[in-house]
Amino acid sequence: MQTPERLDGRALAYIAIALLTWSSAYAAIAYALASFTPGEVALARLAIGSICFAVLLVVKRVPMPARRDWPQLAALGVIGLTAYHLCLNTAETRVASGTAAILISLVPAATAALSAIWLRERLSPRTLTGLGVALVGVVVVVLTSGKEVKVEPMAALVLVSVLSSAIFFVGQKPFFTRNSMLGVTGFTFFAGMLGTLPFGLGLPHALAVAPAAHIYALLWLGIAPTFIGYIAWNAALHRASASQVSSFIYFSPPIAVLIGWVWLGERPTLLTLVGGVITVGGVVLANARRRSARPTATVAATTPAKQH
Repeated sequence: MQTPERLDGRALAYIAIALLTWSSAYAAIAYALASFTPGEVALARLAIGSICFAVLLVVKRVPMPARRDWPQLAALGVIGLTAYHLCLNTAETRVASGTAAILISLVPAATAALSAIWLRERLSPRTLTGLGVALVGVVVVVLTSGKEVKVEPMAALVLVSVLSSAIFFVGQKPFFTRNSMLGVTGFTFFAGMLGTLPFGLGLPHALAVAPAAHIYALLWLGIAPTFIGYIAWNAALHRASASQVSSFIYFSPPIAVLIGWVWLGERPTLLTLVGGVITVGGVVLANARRRSARPTATVAATTPAKQH
């Protein structure tokens, strides 16, 4: 039975789980990069996630996707997981944190554009306005939260991550209608993990000499933001449109600021809070549903048509 596409309470709960786990990934990646290369972090993260998926699929007896879908899903796994994580990890070693946060926030706009072209999702002026307002809010949050922002060539890697992520989110959705969501997600992870193998060949040696704390960071990355986060996100994608779900990525910078406030005592400025409010308002506007004029449509339908 196909799930009706609507942003209901369960979809919002899945999105919240994904965003909370993903918001912890950036700090964990930066921590792990002290002992591992970007390719090794990507391989470890996706390998741990793939092991978790393999266990889950066996325990729940989830069928693999139809064989005719394997080539497309493998390509999506390499684009949306291999390329995304390799580029993001490399960018974290070179790109200022504020620059990366602003560029990553382009994912909702890129996803909305691809959804309109690829999935024929209708984007109302209200949705487009909301996405624009939310992006302005994110920029205000980043600029006033003390994060470094500067233009640099390596920022192009973040843009590659943005495009890869949008393709991954939008490209998976048609496969959910004829395959298990868990099966599709697990298969893309297996493909994405295999794609990182050439870039993480030194992982065994790095694990042997790395401090335990950095290995724990890899375990956290593989289990929380990767395994749990992607399951929750794809569950939300299964229930609502790609453009709706992706709009909530705008909440990531405000969530990161909130975590820093609660956990590290980093008090945000008034302008940072204003930016957070603008972001929330933009996301709400983007997902507001206009009331349809059903009574008028009903009257029109019941009125006998005139002969011409």
